[in-house]
Amino acid sequence: MLRNLASASSRGFATAAKSSAKNIVVVDGIRLPFAMQSTIYNDLLAVDLQRLALKALLTKTALDPAMVDYVLCGTVIQETKTSNIAREASMGAGIPLSVPSHTVTQACISSSVAICTAAEKIMAGQADVVIAGGVETFSDVPIRFSRKVRQKLIGAPKAMKKGPAGIAGLLKGLKPGDLAPEAPAIANYTTGEVMGVSSDRLSAKFGVSREDMDHFTVRSHGNAAKAHEENWYDGEVMPFNGSNAENGIKPSTYEKVSSLNPAFVKPYGTHTAANSSFLTDGASASLIMSEEKALELGFKPKSYIRDWAFVACDPFEELLLGPTYGAKKCLDSMNLKMEDIGVFEIHEAFAGQVLSNLTAMNSQAFADQRFNGKKVGEVDQSKMNTKGGSLSLGHPFGATGSRLVSTASNRLQKEEERFALLAACADGGLGHAAILERYDN
Repeated sequence: MLRNLASASSRGFATAAKSSAKNIVVVDGIRLPFAMQSTIYNDLLAVDLQRLALKALLTKTALDPAMVDYVLCGTVIQETKTSNIAREASMGAGIPLSVPSHTVTQACISSSVAICTAAEKIMAGQADVVIAGGVETFSDVPIRFSRKVRQKLIGAPKAMKKGPAGIAGLLKGLKPGDLAPEAPAIANYTTGEVMGVSSDRLSAKFGVSREDMDHFTVRSHGNAAKAHEENWYDGEVMPFNGSNAENGIKPSTYEKVSSLNPAFVKPYGTHTAANSSFLTDGASASLIMSEEKALELGFKPKSYIRDWAFVACDPFEELLLGPTYGAKKCLDSMNLKMEDIGVFEIHEAFAGQVLSNLTAMNSQAFADQRFNGKKVGEVDQSKMNTKGGSLSLGHPFGATGSRLVSTASNRLQKEEERFALLAACADGGLGHAAILERYDN
């Protein structure tokens, strides 16, 4: 899918586009400070976090809520009482009741789906102003009774009408183990495997060592800490209780990180609590518009959304390799090469996952197997995740995609680069990539 590339033509890149397509722009974005599970957001629900992010975006941009045409939010671990969390958060943020909204889920790329759906709505002429974001909290997850107990409870009202005999019947056939609560599963439903194990296997396949992972982890935390020290995130991360600090950032040394024991494949695995992203609470929001409407309203956009792709690969063998397939589709679609990309924002689910994708992208052997011999190319790591990534900043599943878009857009402006490549993996063997272009202001 090639988007309107009018302003890219000055660089000599492909310009074929749907003549009716509108230019889609990222006007601005914001997020709550991402925080470790059960810390600063311990008393808030997911809907509260998303509401705060939406309201902060409206305040930052001074956008009249009545101008919003649609609201989209991504989330993964849903609370049944707020299953359409976009609607509840939207109303709570002061967006008119007449503005429709819906919630999307696609694992770690849920808010990426929200943003791209917003772009598609604008291209289709269904909207001009869309707020798209996402949220996740691990401080308040839905913990259920076992299936056997749930079945009994569904029949409880009828049984209780029979008095003591009916109540006693509810307990019939239950074993002690049936009474244990069930937390949301962290293993993939189809494969039965947790992502850490998948990343361990993927890293072994591409020759990524524990040493490589730990050095990458130290780099991520160092970059994030430096960005905050230099106030780079001011304006992008809204203060919560007077601070925009993100408490998962823990600068360390290679020696300390390398001393940790494996967390998934024991005792010889390569992924640890340090080189894996931690359970994170947080919310984000992005303001997406047609270029025409943004200029009409007096905004200075930060970037164009030029192209995007959602891909799927084998969840048994390539669960986390989606970024490679997605990047290939976007670069080919726009006739771009890696050398044309000045900003890379690649989701860090696990250090081994990122490094395996970078290896696959630049592997001739992999290209011969999957891409008819044409490599994706080599990522310039000096331009990648320079302000930290999910290993250090955190990874609220539903919110990360919007973070990537905001940070990439801000980097394009501040670093005066032309194109940004975003990429992320997701559970189920899914993946996403997108290309942004700097908006010249």
